[in-house]
Amino acid sequence: MANQWILDIFKAQEAQSGGVVRRSVADVANSGLKQDLIDEVKSRGFHLIETGDQYVILCHSGEIKLYC
Repeated sequence: MANQWILDIFKAQEAQSGGVVRRSVADVANSGLKQDLIDEVKSRGFHLIETGDQYVILCHSGEIKLYC
């Protein structure tokens, strides 16, 4: 079972409605749960992007196209 800190991320209204949630890389590192977060995102069929000092979670399973 996933850690409660991770489960709380997906309780956010944005996550529930197929939106985008962000967490700082530092917060994830401090929690020691990076691999658990990756595993949970994968299990939900979502997408995780690391950009700058943020993890961006796209809370849907649709196709991704990066243009630049």
